[in-house]
Amino acid sequence: MAAGTTIDACRAGLGFGFSPDGPTTRRSPLHRRRRSEFIGPMNPLKRRPSSSPPVAAIGGVDGVADLVRDLFLGVGVGLPCTVMECGDIIYRSTLPRSTGLNLTAPGVALALSAVSYLWATPGVAPGFWDMFVLAFIERAFQQSYRKDDFVIGKKLGEGAFGVVYKASLANKGSPKQGDLVLKKATEYGAVEIWMNERVRRACANSCADFVYGFLERSSKTKGGEYWLIWRFEGEDTLSDLMLSKEFPYNVEAKILGEGQGLEKGLERENRIVQTIIRQLLFALDGLHSTGIVHRDIKPQNIIFSEGSRTFKIIDLGAAADLRVGINYIPKEFLLDPRYTAPEQYIMSTQTPSAPSAPVATALSPVLWQMNLPDRFDIYSVGLIFLQMVFPSLRTDNGLIQFNRQLKRCNYDLDTWRSTVEPRASPDLRKGFELLDLDGGIGWELVTSMVRFKARQRTSAKAALAHPYFNREGLLGLSFMQNLRLQFFRATQKDYGEAAKWVIRHMAKSGTEKEGGFTEAQLQELREMKPRKGNVQRNALASVLRLQRKIIRTLNESMDELNRQRKSMWWSRWIPREE
Repeated sequence: MAAGTTIDACRAGLGFGFSPDGPTTRRSPLHRRRRSEFIGPMNPLKRRPSSSPPVAAIGGVDGVADLVRDLFLGVGVGLPCTVMECGDIIYRSTLPRSTGLNLTAPGVALALSAVSYLWATPGVAPGFWDMFVLAFIERAFQQSYRKDDFVIGKKLGEGAFGVVYKASLANKGSPKQGDLVLKKATEYGAVEIWMNERVRRACANSCADFVYGFLERSSKTKGGEYWLIWRFEGEDTLSDLMLSKEFPYNVEAKILGEGQGLEKGLERENRIVQTIIRQLLFALDGLHSTGIVHRDIKPQNIIFSEGSRTFKIIDLGAAADLRVGINYIPKEFLLDPRYTAPEQYIMSTQTPSAPSAPVATALSPVLWQMNLPDRFDIYSVGLIFLQMVFPSLRTDNGLIQFNRQLKRCNYDLDTWRSTVEPRASPDLRKGFELLDLDGGIGWELVTSMVRFKARQRTSAKAALAHPYFNREGLLGLSFMQNLRLQFFRATQKDYGEAAKWVIRHMAKSGTEKEGGFTEAQLQELREMKPRKGNVQRNALASVLRLQRKIIRTLNESMDELNRQRKSMWWSRWIPREE
């Protein structure tokens, strides 16, 4: 009897009962639908078939499964909302379903701005890809060399930063490389290796074909010697060719081929000069697009490649990689005074030293647009342009004399021309006539390159889009190059007047008519001590002094950090001879 009572109690507690027709199930108060504090409305127990005995159902597999299921429903573990029958599934089903990506005008504008910034010169996104992906892949699969692998031949040249030899591979069984150029760098060898590797990945056609560079340990030289290897492409530099009395006709066959169908004269010479300048600008545009400023453009650093029949740039020891800040020191410059721009520095001396590579890369488009460092090289190309046109400027004395005259004319070529043209020699008159062809577009181009202020000079890309190159010779532009330059010309605008208007209103002349402060007055304010009763003047002077102090502190801090660094972080990737 006690046992029966116990079973009946269990049946009652678990919601089982009997009807006259047989065993049935009923809902106990425990299993009435009620809201759980975890999952909302709870499921009732599953109805069992009426043919199953109640005791067997409790102890069977189905009963255990049902109890486990109810336990999971009670605590809300591991089951999706559709199984738990949450109330919010009904609410979510009434919401509008998204058919795809929703585009908004602010979102599109923000995305386009971000993409434009990442690809703006010198290129944040390409910079990270080049430094952290391409560089490692290149070094992993690159064939290595050592000094003993070469047979050094005759000396090709010697400069302030190294000696250059013609060489060949000593091991005849090694892959065929042909004649090579081997340079032992006495200074800035690590910089030159870095720059040449960057150029090889980004704009190989701009510079000589670089093969390999490494550091050789030597007991004679503290720290070792850097060796650089290029493929031999020719011995003629633009300087050698210009010193010939036959220039520019001695270059014609090299770059344009035979049989131009023109007699000797201005038209023929103009065609040759056009081709040379175009090739230089294309090479320079490749360097500038990847964030490298050469800083030492001159005829001696331009070599003619016999294989590609083009002029290429060499000697990157003085170059600065402004994408990551390598070889850039604000208060230091490396240049040839005969070809340097008036400013001498590629960026303001108040610009702090380069931070870490990722930070420098992220900020590089801002600094590039603020300073336009590529215009430094454009000035040098403008001087080379004048040398090719005026034979009297091809000698060192003639170029130095011209630079003095131009400085006296405030670097205004129009003023210089009006000064020398009345008493010009036949060579000078011939040069002016050549530049005046086709309505004077040659003179217009060279005056846009040789200007005192860097921001007023044209860029390499804009110079290539100039009408001066519309009538170029046989080795003209490819279809894609023409398409790109035509697009650039179509979108090219003259913002000169707008820029003058902005400058005039942002920094007024300091006259009674315009008001504002002159540069001399600003300098006085920087050095002025506070004066009683003049709050506005004292506030401005304090702001200027604070600005100068912050810049000086940043420069001193960065210079101290640079001095403390024992080695350049990027030099560790240069191979070393053990």
